[in-house]
Amino acid sequence: MKTFNELKNQLCASSTAKTVAVVWPADEDTLQSMALTLEQGVARMMAVGCRQQVEQHPALHDYAHCITIIDADSPDDAARQAVMMARDGRADAIMKGMINTDNLLRAVLDKQTGILTPGSVLTHVSVAQIAGCDRLLLFSDPAVIPHPTHEQRVEQVKYVAALCRKLGVDTPRIAMIHCSEKVNEKHFPHTVSYRTIAQMAADGEFGPCIADGPLDVKTALDLHSMQVKGIHSPINGQADALIFPDIEAGNVFYKTITLFAGAQTAGMLQGARVPVVVPSRGDSATSKFNSIMLAVL
Repeated sequence: MKTFNELKNQLCASSTAKTVAVVWPADEDTLQSMALTLEQGVARMMAVGCRQQVEQHPALHDYAHCITIIDADSPDDAARQAVMMARDGRADAIMKGMINTDNLLRAVLDKQTGILTPGSVLTHVSVAQIAGCDRLLLFSDPAVIPHPTHEQRVEQVKYVAALCRKLGVDTPRIAMIHCSEKVNEKHFPHTVSYRTIAQMAADGEFGPCIADGPLDVKTALDLHSMQVKGIHSPINGQADALIFPDIEAGNVFYKTITLFAGAQTAGMLQGARVPVVVPSRGDSATSKFNSIMLAVL
């Protein structure tokens, strides 16, 4: 799939109906994204809290019979209820409304009642549709892990490889990003582990995929730049996914492509029992709808 519209068409053609629990849907863009989801028939919606806002929103009037509303006393109570519904199978995905991400994650990560899969790593994966790029581009992690360890980075590669295949890329090319293409053990020790992960990919530990690095963003995505620099990499300037060295690099990339390149984006947390969509409060209704589609996929 090369666009979010192709993703939408695939989901609309699917007979599998998923239920998304939206935690405290009090803001306009979240409510609009719920309306878009119902209008396109992508998923069933469950509003946890904010009954009045949901019942009175004009865009949702025609879909009142399609929305289950669960009363909640507060955003934190809504988060706890949504997580419990994911635990018992009533919700296939969770989406953040007007609640702080930290508060939602507290419910997700609770050792007694949360939904973190034992032994897994919670990380954020984003997908972008960028003008000039002929495919959807995945990247991780702009939102959760400040400085990934080698073990966490291995899980990031595993997640993006699996999601690429869900999006129709049989053998995804995953570039591990740095400011140059050289391993620097003294100043950037994480680049050493890039080579280890590349070998793991070559050995088939992530399923069918190609991983390489360090590469900078331009050489990862532009064959001419790679050739001019004399770099030989199986990525061949055609990366399907980027693994950023830390949250700062990933977040700057995310904000830059949306502000200056007008990119459409989607994102979700992986590692929990169900996908958890944690959009920024400043994200548009379209971006939130894209994220819902990604979670349903």
